[in-house]
Amino acid sequence: MNQPDPSTVRYPGQWIHRDIHANGIRFHVVEVGEHAPDAPLVVLLHGFADFWYSWRHQLEALARSGVRAIAVDLRGYGDSDKPPRGYDGWTLAGDIVGLVRALGYPHATFVGHADGGLVCWAGVALHPRSVRSMVLINAPHPISLRRAVLKDSAQRAALLPHFVRYQVPLRPERLLTRRGGIAVQELMSTRAGAEWQRTDDFTDTTAKMRSAIRIPGAAHSALEYQRWAFRSQFRAEGRRFMDAVDVRTSIPVAQISGDLDPYVLPTTLDRDRHWAPGLTRRTVRDVGHYVHQEAPDVVSEEILRVVRES
Repeated sequence: MNQPDPSTVRYPGQWIHRDIHANGIRFHVVEVGEHAPDAPLVVLLHGFADFWYSWRHQLEALARSGVRAIAVDLRGYGDSDKPPRGYDGWTLAGDIVGLVRALGYPHATFVGHADGGLVCWAGVALHPRSVRSMVLINAPHPISLRRAVLKDSAQRAALLPHFVRYQVPLRPERLLTRRGGIAVQELMSTRAGAEWQRTDDFTDTTAKMRSAIRIPGAAHSALEYQRWAFRSQFRAEGRRFMDAVDVRTSIPVAQISGDLDPYVLPTTLDRDRHWAPGLTRRTVRDVGHYVHQEAPDVVSEEILRVVRES
């Protein structure tokens, strides 16, 4: 089966596709419509085996509300560059801070799902002046996640097998891309709520994600995020990173989760208040790991609330 060209994620329609150079590489970003010169900036950061399209609902809703929302193909994904290195927390935070500056803004609201949330937490710790506020979706602070995996048997059982499976070379890449990327659909089916899975939107979204993960280099890059997150725990750089992000922030922060998420447990997310004492927790009923796609209006409303408080 032929591999899709990176340009296949540049869907036509209301989407405005841009190439922005930051931190030494090119990023593909997407927005909707025009914006006022003083419109606040919101940067939307996707999770594992995903790309910008997961934020389609928020792009439209935020644009209608006068916010400039940018959905990013993170380093290694979609139509962004796929360099061989740079999938560590320091570089990823530098990517998005550089992107904000390249867009002409001094700061932005960071919104992150799963792996995208790691970028948010690293960004606010390492570049605090660049992060105006944060909205996190099933994205615990990296120290909270590490402690949960070590001390909480339920969280360890939910998360660690996936991390370990991804550490071996080559085989995980083949598993993600075989049979037209069916593994991505299977992954989403185990983590999403049943209601969304019965919709045409779920069918269309998984088809797009299956295609995007088969773009040359995308599967390898996606796994490099997971590999660094796991392997760095046993290296000096991992200890330095954990020390660097072990800081408290006073900016507005919201953490949203689905009550059916089997992957990131509520107790892990609740501990985030140690690093964001003013954090607002919101649990959405009858949805799973992909709250921004399963309950898009709830997430859009929460983002707008945080932006207004910033």
